[in-house]
Amino acid sequence: MSCATPALPPSLFTNGSLSSPQNVSMTSLNNLVKVSDSGGFKWRLVIAYDGTNFAGWQYQESPPTIQSMLEKALIHITKLERKELHLVGAGRTDAGVHAWGQVAHFVTPYNYTSLDSIHAALNGLLPKDIRVREMSAAVPEFHARFSASSKIYRYQIYNDTFMDPFQRHWAFHCAYKLNASKMREAAKLFVGKHDFSAFANATREDGMPDPLKTISRFDISQMGSLLQLEVEGSGFLYRQVRNMVALLIQIGKEALNSDIVPMILETKDRRELAKYTTLPARPHGLCLVSIKYKEDHLKLPLDCPVTSFGRHHTITRCKLPFY
Repeated sequence: MSCATPALPPSLFTNGSLSSPQNVSMTSLNNLVKVSDSGGFKWRLVIAYDGTNFAGWQYQESPPTIQSMLEKALIHITKLERKELHLVGAGRTDAGVHAWGQVAHFVTPYNYTSLDSIHAALNGLLPKDIRVREMSAAVPEFHARFSASSKIYRYQIYNDTFMDPFQRHWAFHCAYKLNASKMREAAKLFVGKHDFSAFANATREDGMPDPLKTISRFDISQMGSLLQLEVEGSGFLYRQVRNMVALLIQIGKEALNSDIVPMILETKDRRELAKYTTLPARPHGLCLVSIKYKEDHLKLPLDCPVTSFGRHHTITRCKLPFY
């Protein structure tokens, strides 16, 4: 590895200060880069976002997406082109869907000696409804999407006569009284390895994805008027979670019995589900909570900087002279 330490791109600075609300010194950022003659370095991000104002994760120039906003910030900081960053997300959430534990990776031709200032700069450039919670080095084998062993999604339903205005962006309002016990009984029938073709919407992006998925748990908890449906699985087909929730809502209304779940699964036909619920559950109730990975793919590479979880601001005490 070369010992050269070139300055970071001048586009990151305006009159010697970071062009964002986070003020990071020129000297500290200049000392963070080490150029390498190897194939480059991979970086892992854990990201939280409120998806209300975005057209999902997947990159597109307009309207804005989570990926496009992240790439814009990374391009500004690294001075690399989009095709050089190779930013990849673990889950391509739909428009209006939120995340607390989305994971992505990108690559650079140089190493960083510290990540705290880069992390602060990245959050300073992002809009307030997107935040990078964690930044770390990653081994070459790590892939945000293909290294995942399971994903956890949570769907929130506000079950009362009127909607709590403080929950309106993050929970679906259902004014029908739902039977949570019936929903739990039906949710357990999704657990196991099944062909979920009947619960997948068609998409052209993934070709012919494997419809066999394993659901390890599907829990339903109730806190007052708020119902939380949390499902963990090896992977999910396009809109599978929202389609499963839509059926569970119908069961909670007692319009259907729980034995409808294995019957629809057995058909492997999306048209069968459409007989009982035509549309997936609304996107704003859904959140990608976390993603679990193969342990060997989460190992940190040798000679890498310490993982950054952000840093607290500190107050420098002013020392007054004695008189």
